[in-house]
Amino acid sequence: MNDVGAAAHQDTPASKRGIWGWIFFDWATQPFHTLIFTFVFAPYFAAYVAPDPAKGQELWGLATGIGGLLIAFTSPVLGAVADAVGPRKPFIFAFSVIGVIACAALWFATPGMENMTLILVAIAFGVFGMEYAAVFNNAMMPYLVPRSELGRLSGSAWGFGYVGGLLSLVLVLGFMSAPPDATHTLLGFEPIFGLDPAQHEGDRASGPLTALWYIVFVLPMFLFTPDQPRNNVSGAVGTALRRLWQTLRTLPKQRSYFSFLMSSMLYRDALNALYAFGGIYAAGVLNWTIVQIGIFGIIAALTGAIGAWLGGLADKAFGPKSVVVGSALILVLCCLLVISTTNDEILFIEVGEGSTLPTLAFYIAGAFIGAAGGSIQASSRTLLVDQVPRERVTEAFGLFALSGKATSFIGPLSIAAMTAWMTSQAFSPETAQRVGVAPILVLFIASLVLLPFVRGEKGSA
Repeated sequence: MNDVGAAAHQDTPASKRGIWGWIFFDWATQPFHTLIFTFVFAPYFAAYVAPDPAKGQELWGLATGIGGLLIAFTSPVLGAVADAVGPRKPFIFAFSVIGVIACAALWFATPGMENMTLILVAIAFGVFGMEYAAVFNNAMMPYLVPRSELGRLSGSAWGFGYVGGLLSLVLVLGFMSAPPDATHTLLGFEPIFGLDPAQHEGDRASGPLTALWYIVFVLPMFLFTPDQPRNNVSGAVGTALRRLWQTLRTLPKQRSYFSFLMSSMLYRDALNALYAFGGIYAAGVLNWTIVQIGIFGIIAALTGAIGAWLGGLADKAFGPKSVVVGSALILVLCCLLVISTTNDEILFIEVGEGSTLPTLAFYIAGAFIGAAGGSIQASSRTLLVDQVPRERVTEAFGLFALSGKATSFIGPLSIAAMTAWMTSQAFSPETAQRVGVAPILVLFIASLVLLPFVRGEKGSA
């Protein structure tokens, strides 16, 4: 069967080629999170483009927070319009173009540049484009396989995406990026294409590489994954907006559904902030190089792939709620370990000068953050399906996107504000960074308070 242009139906699972096309979207988009958001460009920006790491953390939080605000102001209307129109691929294409152009523009982030406006705008629009494309791709999932297979599909896609992020990170660290005082990469090669380590061209090239990677690997989704048929849009947009308003008005009365949206809003915001600022924190507080952060990223990506896959199996065996709760608890403990670790402290306890224990502790935290982050994100998609009747699942994914993106600025902006306040009180940059990321821990704990009110089912039921 040729899936190109075919209309999906809930009771007719997509072909293997169509399902793999959808899974490849996660492979295509993961380098944005791995290379740009977490392990290469973000710490490079904070350490070498911004005046100092604390200011870099503040500016990064501001830019990514603005990107989240753009989504917050537009997602309700666009979600309703997408439901009215039917097909998701045109929306994915439009936002992909924005994200690709923004990622490519990061090449121009030169060390110590005076005017960072272009780069900050590119960061904000990169978040806006790539995250929005993922929103509409997620909305296609419930129509591809039966309910009993959603957990495994979601976990497999997240795991596959992490493998893609891992390979892209190995490509950058092994063949493109070298420390500024060295001539060879982590694997002992001279940087390809004559990339200059002194100008951090290998780190900057992570932007164009992410754009090119996305263009190539998103194609299977566009070519083979079935989309919804086009609806008669005459009056449908207004009807969809009225339906959305009715759902929002009655949502607080649906305790499980409402509690899940609020809880997932908090832990997804916290997790995104943890990913975004983990590398920046390591660069500023532990004085790690991009190579050390890259190794940290390889470990986290590898455990993330394993965690997402195992989470998919646990999802089917025990239900998605158990996976989400367990993962959130692990992430709380990891946050405590990260915040309490410096070059001479673990859990706020001093260790001997020159000890390798802080580095080891941070690597261990990264491994568990990757595993728990992969599993919680994969199981969130299936836990959402348990909250609504089958015929309302597309609307539910729209609200899931709204709840996650409408407040996605809270984590970055609260970190930016806390870091700026600590700096204004004349604390050292290291202390400002440590206290500045504390809002992540608060968000995770708040999400756990709401999870007992959420119902969940076993995927095999």
